[in-house]
Amino acid sequence: MPARITSCETAGAPSRSVPRVSAIEVGAEFGPSSWIDVPQEKIQAFADTTDDHNFIHVDPEMAAQTPFGGTVAHGYLTLSLLPAMSYEVLPHDEPGAGMALNYGLNRVRFPAPVPSGSRVRGTFRVETLKEEDWGREVTMTATIERDGGDKPVCVAEVVYRYYLL
Repeated sequence: MPARITSCETAGAPSRSVPRVSAIEVGAEFGPSSWIDVPQEKIQAFADTTDDHNFIHVDPEMAAQTPFGGTVAHGYLTLSLLPAMSYEVLPHDEPGAGMALNYGLNRVRFPAPVPSGSRVRGTFRVETLKEEDWGREVTMTATIERDGGDKPVCVAEVVYRYYLL
């Protein structure tokens, strides 16, 4: 059963007459999301958008000579897939949840490459939750895995803010 969380649990916060109940609590895990394809066309479009045309991303012939054996997605392309994954698996329609915003990232790592033609999906784990007068701040570890991969392709500590309306 989800923890019963009220805004009056925050020191100095005004008491509310309707307690908030949430599936977003410390230790909760969400996902995995559906698989997302990462074809060369998506990698090329990202390169064109960001002006990052490093050969490892856009030149299959040269990239074949690297330890990766072919082109790989940009780390930031992989990271940019988190919103689609989060929209699918994180609760977003809870009564009284308010407006959710991506507040930023504390740490991001790309432990393994995403070869062109791969599929990736994400999971989210709630690490911290702070109640504030304006709402709540939630820090989650987002982990993106590649189909057939033996380690994550991205691990990010993401921070969301849920503002009361």
